[in-house]
Amino acid sequence: MISERILYEDNHIIVVNKLPSELTQGDKTGDATLPDLIKTYLKEKYQKPGNVFLGVVHRLDRPTSGALVFARTSKALERLNAQFRNKETNKVYWAIVGQKPSKPKGTLVDFLKKNEAQNKSYVVAENSPGAKKAILHYALVGSSERYFLLEIQLETGRHHQIRCQLAHMGAVIKGDLKYGDKRSNPDGSICLHARTLRFEHPTTKETISVVAPLPQIGIWTAFEKN
Repeated sequence: MISERILYEDNHIIVVNKLPSELTQGDKTGDATLPDLIKTYLKEKYQKPGNVFLGVVHRLDRPTSGALVFARTSKALERLNAQFRNKETNKVYWAIVGQKPSKPKGTLVDFLKKNEAQNKSYVVAENSPGAKKAILHYALVGSSERYFLLEIQLETGRHHQIRCQLAHMGAVIKGDLKYGDKRSNPDGSICLHARTLRFEHPTTKETISVVAPLPQIGIWTAFEKN
């Protein structure tokens, strides 16, 4: 139920913990999207007649889970869009990988190019046509018998950036077949989770900070105490 996954809600915004299987926006599958589910929740909770406004501020890949904020008014959408565009928000991701990085913490700087036909990004030479600079910071924050938990902060927001850069480093995200893992997760997810999200409230200007609980499935349960 959506009501059990709400991390923050008021008249202007709603923050939800996205499940790995959910779509942020419609695609060729025609499956229901997370915004559709939230609109239904709002319509029923507040007994709203007619259409419910819900603005998509940012996105997560379908197999990824974690914190997503949506705007409940057009003014909130405009102001949140500006924050994300100007990189005034703070997002921290957790990723489980099968290979231990050679250094416990570091910064990855690569140039990425998206292949539209494959819906996949590749690390390319800096002077390649269409190449975009990608920067992320990572730190090893946990480990189990076979897997390693990385905490990641992005400086740039490129297509599949975390998935592509970690794979290029040799640390493929668990379950990510597209970027080289050998086995998929049973539910089709990848072990990438938008763990924390911090931003300025679009009207009150207070700092909103949320932590998205980890998926209660598979290897994630080994890292619950991190």
